[in-house]
Amino acid sequence: MIGYGDRARTQCEVVRLFRETHPDLPPLNQGTISKIEAQYREMGHVRKVPCKRQAVVDDDTKLNLLLALEENPITPARQLACDTREDSIS
Repeated sequence: MIGYGDRARTQCEVVRLFRETHPDLPPLNQGTISKIEAQYREMGHVRKVPCKRQAVVDDDTKLNLLLALEENPITPARQLACDTREDSIS
């Protein structure tokens, strides 16, 4: 809405226009508009960016990874983690 329609609008004007246009939706504040505008300028869209989930690792796997890291300190930890995971599956 900042550059929507006939002219550019300030964030305060966007807040007011959004409230007038969508009275049934929860109101936005200027901080929210600022974050949305910053994301659009940075990424070119305002879709939610999926979060990377952290893997759940049990204690045995952690211990095996630490032992492998101690035995092979030059090998990247990510590679050791993959190798450790493959060993536990097979």
